[in-house]
Amino acid sequence: MRAQEIRELDNAALLEQIDAKRHELYNLRIQWITGSLEDPNQLRRARKDLARILTIARERELAAALVEGEGNA
Repeated sequence: MRAQEIRELDNAALLEQIDAKRHELYNLRIQWITGSLEDPNQLRRARKDLARILTIARERELAAALVEGEGNA
């Protein structure tokens, strides 16, 4: 997934994507260990996609905290 596609998702969909990517990464690791993974690059792509999603989720969290902090000042 591209960062722009991820940013277009709402928070609920973002959380669903995090869960889905973690599950996908788990399955890929199992396939890697058992030797049935045909394309090892899938692991790398899944890790990077998860990192992108988590980064954008953190950006939103920090932005919400900043807005909340400005409202109290």
